Amino acid sequence: MNRPLKVIIIGAGIGGLTTAIVLRQFGYVVEVYEQATTLRTAGSGLSVMSNAIAALSSIGINLKLEHFGAPIKCFEIRNIRDRLIRKLPIPEISSSNGFDSVCISRKALQEALLQQLDKNVIHIGAKATNITERNDGISIHFADGRETHGDLLIGADGIYSFVRDYIQGNKSIRTADYIAWLAITRYQHPQITSGYVGHYWGTGKRIGLIDIGGGEVYWWGTANMHTEQAHKWQGNNRDILSYYKGWPDIVSDIILQTPSENIIAVPAQDRPFSSCWGKGRITLLGDAAHPMLTSLGQGAGMAIEDASVLGHVLRQQSDPVSALRQYEKIRIPRTEMLVNASRTLSEVEQDDRFFHCLKRNLSLQFVPTKTLKKGLDKSLVFSADGLDLDANTSLSSFRR
Repeated sequence: MNRPLKVIIIGAGIGGLTTAIVLRQFGYVVEVYEQATTLRTAGSGLSVMSNAIAALSSIGINLKLEHFGAPIKCFEIRNIRDRLIRKLPIPEISSSNGFDSVCISRKALQEALLQQLDKNVIHIGAKATNITERNDGISIHFADGRETHGDLLIGADGIYSFVRDYIQGNKSIRTADYIAWLAITRYQHPQITSGYVGHYWGTGKRIGLIDIGGGEVYWWGTANMHTEQAHKWQGNNRDILSYYKGWPDIVSDIILQTPSENIIAVPAQDRPFSSCWGKGRITLLGDAAHPMLTSLGQGAGMAIEDASVLGHVLRQQSDPVSALRQYEKIRIPRTEMLVNASRTLSEVEQDDRFFHCLKRNLSLQFVPTKTLKKGLDKSLVFSADGLDLDANTSLSSFRR
């Protein structure tokens, strides 16, 4: 193919924007189509762990997220009496990888991504309605009459992906029977130092307090609740507080100091993992391919890893369709492991049986550090397995 490869990306979330940056880095023509009429700037916080930053660094991209969020310096798990269960060695593991893990607002991460991208490639208000496959390319039709043509189509359009439905058929969401409250607020407390992450574990309930820089704290809370009730929940901050009676004062303080209108309530959900990601000139990426529960904090990281690996294999293979299949072959085992691990950990964390929770807390408290680090390494280290990296892009050169 003498002309540059043209890639159509559906979805302008973290996965879609990262893919556009990566592919433009390699000289491909990209067009990003987002069905929303504006790019999403509101939302909650998230983590971009060291594995994701290593993946981007492997192709020479540095988002400098430490300037947009807060590198994790302390990660601890506490019980509802405010007693420390265990400090997790996430900062140490990240440091040994050569990259910080960063907690950040979704808005700030979007800003970091957009700084790397020509906004002219992004087209908003574009709801995909039809896909036409041809031997020499692919066409996408939109609800407003627009149409575009390209060599490849990447579905990065989230858990309710239109492209995923085109490939797999319309399959049900998998629920988890608990609600998640998410919010960002300006809050100061001696416990929340720079780079602080603290999770409180109760019975069937949890809450997390996370420094995301600039004087802002991202907090989330969960409570076991039937999915139908979680979908319909319309309470305020005092209603949320009622779930945390008797918890440490810092928990009640931050909930009450957050205006109710700034709190997002969502039912926890993912999808059963499917290894059917693509066909022909189409593949999936991020939540469109492997939506997962948030327990491991790797949703954004897996989308970023996907984009990085996709860029590598497209550069390495002359046949772009073969490259998509190679990308899927590399990514499916790792993402399946993390989808399942997130679901399993979520069930442990949300357990509402007292003695099971006591056993959970004691197990974490006394697990050997070596064993704990080995388990965390599985998610926090980006592996180049399956990638034919040359000497200039070896894993040792990822380090800053």
